[in-house]
Amino acid sequence: MYKPVDPKVSFPSMEEEVLAFWREHKTFEKSVSERDGSPEYVFYDGPPFATGLPHFGHFVPGTIKDIIPRYKTMKGFKVDRRFGWDCHGLPVEYEMEKELGISGKTQIESFGVAKFNESCRSIVLRYTSEWRRIITRLGRWVDFDHDYKTMDPDYMESIWWVVKRLWDEGLVYEGHSIMPYCPRCSTVLSNHELQMGGYMDVHDPAITVKFKIEADPAGAMMASGLADGSTYFLAWTTTPWTLPSNLALAVGPDVDYALVKDGAERYVMAEARLAAYYKDPSAVDIVSRFKGSTLVGTRYEPLFPYFTEYEAKGAFRVHPADYVTIEDGTGIVHTAPGFGEDDYKTLKNTDVPTICPIDGECRFTSEVSDYVGMFVKDTDKPIIERLKAEGKLVKREQYLHAYPHCWRCSSPLVYRAISSWFVKIDPIKQKMLNANRKVYWMPAHIRDGRFGKWLENARDWSISRNRYWGNPLPIWKCDSCGGTTCIGSRDELERLSGQHPADLHKHFVDDIGWRCDKPGCGGTMRRIPEVLDCWFESGSMPYAQVHYPFENKKHFEEHFPADFICEGLDQTRGWFYTLTVLAAALFDKPAFKACVVNGLVLADDGKKMSKSLRNYTDPMKVMEEFGADALRIFLMHSQLTRADDLCYSNEGVKDVLKGILIPLWNAYGFFVTYANIDGIEPGEAPTDAHNPMDRWILSVCETMVRDVTAGFESYDMQKAIDPIVDFIDALNNWFIRRSRRRFWRSENDGDKVGAYA
Repeated sequence: MYKPVDPKVSFPSMEEEVLAFWREHKTFEKSVSERDGSPEYVFYDGPPFATGLPHFGHFVPGTIKDIIPRYKTMKGFKVDRRFGWDCHGLPVEYEMEKELGISGKTQIESFGVAKFNESCRSIVLRYTSEWRRIITRLGRWVDFDHDYKTMDPDYMESIWWVVKRLWDEGLVYEGHSIMPYCPRCSTVLSNHELQMGGYMDVHDPAITVKFKIEADPAGAMMASGLADGSTYFLAWTTTPWTLPSNLALAVGPDVDYALVKDGAERYVMAEARLAAYYKDPSAVDIVSRFKGSTLVGTRYEPLFPYFTEYEAKGAFRVHPADYVTIEDGTGIVHTAPGFGEDDYKTLKNTDVPTICPIDGECRFTSEVSDYVGMFVKDTDKPIIERLKAEGKLVKREQYLHAYPHCWRCSSPLVYRAISSWFVKIDPIKQKMLNANRKVYWMPAHIRDGRFGKWLENARDWSISRNRYWGNPLPIWKCDSCGGTTCIGSRDELERLSGQHPADLHKHFVDDIGWRCDKPGCGGTMRRIPEVLDCWFESGSMPYAQVHYPFENKKHFEEHFPADFICEGLDQTRGWFYTLTVLAAALFDKPAFKACVVNGLVLADDGKKMSKSLRNYTDPMKVMEEFGADALRIFLMHSQLTRADDLCYSNEGVKDVLKGILIPLWNAYGFFVTYANIDGIEPGEAPTDAHNPMDRWILSVCETMVRDVTAGFESYDMQKAIDPIVDFIDALNNWFIRRSRRRFWRSENDGDKVGAYA
């Protein structure tokens, strides 16, 4: 007798029974251990932060990470599935700052770096039990008991080895560059982090300012009559706070400029931009016209009384720049080399210094005395008011534009000149491109599209962060001669310093130093203060999770690269990228052979899911109401599994119940009800069925097996699920409907038994 089927089944309750069975019988563990000696299928799990709870965005890749290893296990492979935790970086520090009621570098250092780091350590794994409970309820099989953590000393030591290898290859260098910088987090962001944070539309003040052309007896402008004391360059900017740092103006060499008479004053601007400043451009009194190239070298008076000492080095002159356009502004660009990539490049090969008069929290230093201690964006208004009072403001308006924000705290970024440590990309770019060509991507267009284009345009990677809770960059610098060395292990550090730290965090290793061995120096080697980009740590996980090369060397080399990974589309700029950079640089290989990329789950109104907006249902409540299977099918049988976005709705999950699970349950219920009445205990499905309906449904079933297999082999979730949905429809609406009378017969003849079988 079969267990009677409840037509009012509760799928969530049934799932809880299944979970209890798995726990009691250690089913997952046995699915791995019983395949010892079988071919292995290697899976890498990207580490999430445990400072928040899992959400729908984690459920999508998490379910794919469950499905593919289960399938490969069914095909006879041994598949280890080890969970990992991202423990370092801004997310943890940001959370801790909120808890402690402090903000920024100054307050952290006043609180104490050691105390702050230990506080961070205390919250890193705060939600691990909730993660385990929720992910297990989702039905995912993954090993939480042998998880890896990026803050473990062995993991951290392997990362030191990675840095050392890059250092020995000449790929690590210290440089100054214009970098996106978060004022709140007080650290730079790499280019891929910039893309992850995204751009938001913001209104900024856009102002046009006049710069008086200065008399220059030897210059062409004196001869042409421009330096008469009443002629000005008009320049436009959306960052008034950068004007105190102005050191140059830029013009387009081939742009047509006009000298315009306006009352008692005359203005130089691009002729094509006259309409933006005058209602009737045809009525404008144009004194003369000339190409931008003729303006190069012209001197003008500083707008503010700062940095005037650099006039002797060539500051406050006009420079040519190809990026100047006539799409907006005046065709003349204010240039502050410490606050813009184009500005920096314009003056890079001149004697004009790159000044950046702000501190780690983007507050003006004493060099800009009138605004010292003020956050730069807070000075926009007083600077505009000052320019207006001094008669230097020509026009003021609001400018709506897309502006980059921090991927963690959502603060608007500041582009500033800063020292950072970089990994050179150009020497390994071809290796990265070659590695990418060997990867099977789902969907396929990611390879040469979004990811391939990103690799082609990749620039040097800033790997240092001016933060605290992270893996210290293992570079020591002499405080006298400036010589540097990179340390690749605790043993190497002990050979040089006599100390072998058990913990490698900043507050344990920063005090370790030794005498510089450079002849005649006598200085002390001290570790540089920066920590590593946490993306460098997650990109090192193939090696660090097994403490390579210090342990498990043979095991790692036999299991690299991974057969399969999966994450969201945003990781083309994140984890996928850092895995690729490091694997190409270290081993000239891809880090993974196949990668499934999923899209973003949006709220039903198309907006990003947000706790503050409360625009989505708690995933646990969804599973408690509808069951994890319904949720899994809804997510997997959608465009999400092909890197497209999906608007989540409870109605969509209900539709899975109505259209897939309940019909399947009803089909099984029909079988059990009549099999129990007739006392039927069928064995294997018949191989010599005589009834055409039986032969047909068996054929449909075999076709399903073939097509589901093909779908899984190609990592295509939709193609793997479609045949199952089609089979349920064929079983219910054709086989059972057309075979009902065979089950209702009073005698158990061959045809009736065949129908049951």
